[in-house]
This record gives sequence, C-alpha cells and structure tokens, in this order.
Amino acid sequence: MNWKNNKVLVTGGASFIGSHLTEQLIELGAKVRIADNFSSGEKSHVKSLDCEILEGDLLNPGFCNQVTDGIETVFHLAADHGGRGYIDAHQVECSTNMILDGQVFRHAHQNGVEKIIFASSGCVYPTSAQMDISKEVFLHEDMVTPPYEADDLYGWAKLMAELTLKAYHQQLGISTASCRYFTVYGPRCTENHAVMAMIARGYLKLDPFEVWGNGEQIRNWTYVDDIVSGTIATAEKIHDGTSINLGTMERIKVKDCANQVIDTLNPRATVKLLTDKPTGPLNRVASNALAKELLDWEPKTFFQVGLQKTIQWYIDSKTTEQASADLTRKLVGR
Repeated sequence: MNWKNNKVLVTGGASFIGSHLTEQLIELGAKVRIADNFSSGEKSHVKSLDCEILEGDLLNPGFCNQVTDGIETVFHLAADHGGRGYIDAHQVECSTNMILDGQVFRHAHQNGVEKIIFASSGCVYPTSAQMDISKEVFLHEDMVTPPYEADDLYGWAKLMAELTLKAYHQQLGISTASCRYFTVYGPRCTENHAVMAMIARGYLKLDPFEVWGNGEQIRNWTYVDDIVSGTIATAEKIHDGTSINLGTMERIKVKDCANQVIDTLNPRATVKLLTDKPTGPLNRVASNALAKELLDWEPKTFFQVGLQKTIQWYIDSKTTEQASADLTRKLVGR
C-alpha cells in the first residue's frame, strides 16, 4: 500500500496512541486529518504536526460526515475509555461507543472511504478464560465466537464494532480490519493505566507504594511503537474484516512491574496491596501468532526496555505538581 498522499483520517488522533500513529503516517507521506474532541487527547501532542485538525464530537452525525468527506482511509481510534477504574464505574459512558462507532462507519461508507481500520481491544475475549493465573493462557483470535462473553460494556462495544465491520465488508464490499490492542503503554500514556499510575507513584516517592489487587494479575504490556507498526501493517495487508491481535507474548505480573518501577524510582518504598480495587481479568495475554503469519509483525520492544523509556519520558515531561494532580484525577477518570 502506498501511503504517499493517501488521504487519511485518524479519529482520536490527538490521543496517546492516535498521536503516535499520526506521526508515523505523516512520515510515510500520508495527508492526515485528525478528528478529536480533546476530552482525553492533548493539543500539545499534535500542534507541531503537518496535519489538518478538526475539533468536534463524533456522536454528532454532522461532524462525522464532515470529517469523513474526501477521505480514502480511516483509522478509527476515538472512544470513551479509560483505565480499569473508569471502565468499571462508567458503563453508560462506555456504551456510547456503540453509537459513535456506528456513525463513523456509516458516514465513512457514504462518503466513499476505501478502507476502515478499527482499534479494538483484548476486552472482546471471554472473561472466564482469563481468571486462572496458574495456567499459561494465550488468547487466540478464534476464541471470540458465540456465545460471546466480552469484558463489560466497553468490551461489548468493541466486539459489536468488529462484527459490524465484518458485515460492511461482506455486504457492501468495503475493505475493513480490526486490531485488538493489548495493554498499550509508552510516552504520552495517561495515569489511568496501570503502568503509568505505578510510574507516577514512583516519581512522587509515595510510600507505601499502592498496587491494585494482589499483584498476581498477569498482563502483556505492549509498547506503543509496536502497536503503531502493527496497526499500519494491518491496514496494508488485511482487507476482509479480519480481527487480529497486536500484543507481546511476555507474561508480566503486576507486582513485578511495580518492583521494577520501585527499583528505578524509589528503592526504599514498601508495597501496599489494595485488594478491594478493580483489577479486571487476572490472566490476559495475547497470542500474536496470527499477526506473525499474516502481517510478518511481532513486537520489537521488550517490557524492561520499554518501561525504562517510559519512565524517562515521564521524568522529563512532568513536574511533581502535574504528576500528583494527574494521578488523583485519572485513577478513576479519563
């Protein structure tokens, strides 16, 4: 696929992942338009980029029509979302993603968009398959079948969008694909995600160092650069509505991440486990075998390396006042 002068829309393009994706697409020569309401995206992420920026609400049909007009390729990342504290407590807000996704897809098709790539999530996988930490579980794409069992309304909305895009391809012939992101972290990520919350606690020298749950939860934190390269590879190689995992297969326990952060930022801190806090599934790790097969893609950044890069970015970009305010506000917000 030739990105040179390709007219691309990135919804949520000022967000953490969206801004990194926008940068890479511009480097490849694409003509990028960003649509963002800046509820969680930051204007500072994109102010220096050579792209068109349209501010508005994608729940508004008129705005959806405006931003998709004249576009060839849509990367749809915009969503009402947050960390586990937000997803558990804001089910209604997360449910609006079903409206938002449907409108973006509908107006994109009506305006002649050639391809839609959707940012889905590991939250589409059955929660019951992710609760036993004694098993080495890797989630395969073909595990998402009827009867479906997604993770809260956020996960259900992502699943419905995936199925909708498959229908758009099968019935209307538009090229579509879905990327299932697994626990993304890196520079510009916010404190409502576990890795960033832990980095903030370390940076602020908090003692005790609070960890949600018993620390045994397993995740496969995936560095943002790898997610972006996988998303672009998906756009280039998947056309039939296939959903594909983008995630590392490193199995990292929350307590081990916490210990790495403590060792780097506040070696004398003691860990305090908050077992009454929401944790989500206890054992969520992707299989990336299909991505290797279909995209010739696999992550290049090991967690230990990516974590140190992210810690350094945090130190360089935050004051203690900003970190304290962001941590308090974002643990259960956006």
